Amino acid sequence: MTASSVSRTAAILLLLAAAAPVRGDPLPGEILKFRQAPMIATPIPPVPGALTYFGHDELSTAYGSSIQGPYQGRFMADDFADRFDTPVVHLRWWGSYMGQEHIYGTGVKRFYIGFESDVPVGPDNPFSHPGTPLLEQFVTKGPLAPGSGTFTETLIRPPDPLIGEALYEYNAELTCPFPERPDTVYWLKVVALVNPQEDGAIEWGWHNRDYTVPNPLASTAPAVVPGEAIAGFLPTVPPTPVWHFQDDAVQGSIVTVFTAPCQANTDQFAMAPQNYVVELDGPPPIDEFSKDLAFELYTIPEPPTGILALVGTLIAWRCRARRA
Repeated sequence: MTASSVSRTAAILLLLAAAAPVRGDPLPGEILKFRQAPMIATPIPPVPGALTYFGHDELSTAYGSSIQGPYQGRFMADDFADRFDTPVVHLRWWGSYMGQEHIYGTGVKRFYIGFESDVPVGPDNPFSHPGTPLLEQFVTKGPLAPGSGTFTETLIRPPDPLIGEALYEYNAELTCPFPERPDTVYWLKVVALVNPQEDGAIEWGWHNRDYTVPNPLASTAPAVVPGEAIAGFLPTVPPTPVWHFQDDAVQGSIVTVFTAPCQANTDQFAMAPQNYVVELDGPPPIDEFSKDLAFELYTIPEPPTGILALVGTLIAWRCRARRA
């Protein structure tokens, strides 16, 4: 067995191992390849007597009056990179209705999903941020099927005791998979698309990562610097590590109009990096740390020799379902 085949097989085994505890919303054959876990109810030391933190959401909602747009509003985006040369076919993320009591089934009906290039820190750029849009699409609320371009919404936590916002989990099947390359930094943008006349005055926010949980699937140094690493420690007893990938999550303004099922004309501007918030995300000095957002990426992995026929059957199944 060659070194490249050993590396490829090891990567597949890592994908399969990481996917083992994950629930069944992704379709058969879809494997987890990147995970920033959500902060749902995280105890932070000292122990005994740890305090529980529920995280918070940052506004990521744009408004328009038609399916194609134009939509205009605020967005959140976060960077990612993993070690696998496989496309993103399924996306999971978490969020809340900010300052609102959401009645299940009447909330967001459409999300913008964007994958973008990375603009790294440089002499004239104090923080990294999304660059050129590489793939843009929207998903609508409905049952999941291969390539369906639909998403589901599931309540996973009742309103928290601090700001009274329930937490929802979202799963989406992409119409157009994103052809990700290994150890390459990209940005993911998720924005609720709201028609105020039909949907009401919705303000949806993207939830933050649980920084106490590492992401073993993310790229690390030296392939990506700094990649997934401990950014520092909270001075608790014992010290609490703050796991972080690469750079800040970013908020900005967006204007977008869709011109085809997986194509849009988008302007983004007024971007600024975001940090965690004391009391909502953790004790001081958590607000000195760059924040990550909570999301997972799923793929159909490149198969080792011997199961090519099985994967070929799966791909044919997805294609037939998309044409149906």
